Amino acid sequence: MAKWVFASPSRYVQGAGMIAHLGEHLSALGRNAFILADDTAWGIVGRDAEAAMQDKLTFRREAFGGEASNAEIRRMAGLAREAGAEVIVGMGGGKAMDTAKATADDLGLPVAIVPTIASTDAPCSALSVIYSPDGVFETYRFYSKNPDLVLVDTAVCARAPVRLFASGIADGLATNVEAKATWRSRARTMAGGAQTIAGGAIAQVCEDTLFAHGLSAYRAVEKGLVTPAVEAVVEAATLLSGLGFENGGLAAAHAIHNGFTALEGDIHHLTHGEKVAYGILVQLVLDQQPIAEFERFVRLFRAIRMPVSLRELHIEGVSRRDLVKVGELANSPNDTLQNLSPHFTDDAIADAILATDLLAAGVSAA
Repeated sequence: MAKWVFASPSRYVQGAGMIAHLGEHLSALGRNAFILADDTAWGIVGRDAEAAMQDKLTFRREAFGGEASNAEIRRMAGLAREAGAEVIVGMGGGKAMDTAKATADDLGLPVAIVPTIASTDAPCSALSVIYSPDGVFETYRFYSKNPDLVLVDTAVCARAPVRLFASGIADGLATNVEAKATWRSRARTMAGGAQTIAGGAIAQVCEDTLFAHGLSAYRAVEKGLVTPAVEAVVEAATLLSGLGFENGGLAAAHAIHNGFTALEGDIHHLTHGEKVAYGILVQLVLDQQPIAEFERFVRLFRAIRMPVSLRELHIEGVSRRDLVKVGELANSPNDTLQNLSPHFTDDAIADAILATDLLAAGVSAA
């Protein structure tokens, strides 16, 4: 019997200055918050968050160790249990959010997500990407429910480095590309069922919004401005992309990103979205999409300074053996490339990575 599943966070709140309302939203979930945030994220919003929580709830902040690994999850769960936490708060970037979701799941507690950057679609989903302590992709971890609260302050996101904002656009642009592949293959989505009409529609409007307003919003964020285009792109990169990838499905773009963790070197200094951008182009090659579609993505990626070449990924001159390792990891049973097709070999994936570099080099600026 077919099963269709649609999943979403309980409450999504977005707008400039929303961090000032954190306390009122958190207090509905618990009176003692355990906040997981690294020093950078806390330095950005800590003072405002403290003021917002004053007289509404107590909290303890612990510095996130930087990697969404099982060891870090165990450490945070132990500290939260010791603190008597009633609600877990993940504040910062994607790996901090994923660790917070896993910590809350281990303890059976509600979880709130407070992104300080609009660079990933992790906030809304009921899953975490788990890495080794050295940053190598291991698996996806799934939960029975999505976050209880996602609170996004667009003014905070607009003050972050524009590179991170652009990374969110790139990550969001994978949503519809992968959802369409999942629909064609009738594969299970990340929500655990067949793709719903709503999931596919959200993925499409996510892509439409990012192509329509992405460049305008990028230029506004370069100056720290919050415009209607910025609000639209933050919603697309966070809410629409989060709902779209979970309910629409993942395929090759994110699997290629995960495959890149098999490599060593400066590629690991790139953001999630930067590597996903190249993964999108590789999926378009594997999927035999029209060259005009490939060129459309390349031109936007260039405009927002996302990598479209092996040189820009810092792996120019990479050996074929290493690219086959990328293909092997991307093609693993724990990943999603087979939602595009189960018939690609590791060598075919390596060829597509090299072909992407050649094709992108031939795309004119017009």
